[in-house]
Amino acid sequence: MIVVDTNVIAYLLIPGEHSQDARQLLKKDPEWISPYLWRSEFRSVLSLYIRKGFLSYPDSVLLMKEAENLLLGMEYEVRSELVLEIIKQSNISAYDAEFVALAKDLKLKLYTSDKSILKEFPVICRPLSKV
Repeated sequence: MIVVDTNVIAYLLIPGEHSQDARQLLKKDPEWISPYLWRSEFRSVLSLYIRKGFLSYPDSVLLMKEAENLLLGMEYEVRSELVLEIIKQSNISAYDAEFVALAKDLKLKLYTSDKSILKEFPVICRPLSKV
């Protein structure tokens, strides 16, 4: 079981430069978990793709359903106190801190491509590119 951030989920489902890495990660460990926040962030990613004309509305609905199925039963509430503690000791956003907090709380690795998260939390974070 591993924690993945929203970018990893997007890379898996939206074909692009990092899709192969995300598929390798899913093959290596198919038990992905994430804080509930991933849903809003993924909808934000989809909205960008819709507005730029890279995705149609029907395709975005299908991708959202696919993502929800991937993480069905694997979404977690994150303790605010732990998120705030992580914010206090780092320069990452509160949104990013939720993913770190979940990994820290459950003693799991967080896979991400976010350089600032990787830099600030090298012990619990792993780069998607090095699966």
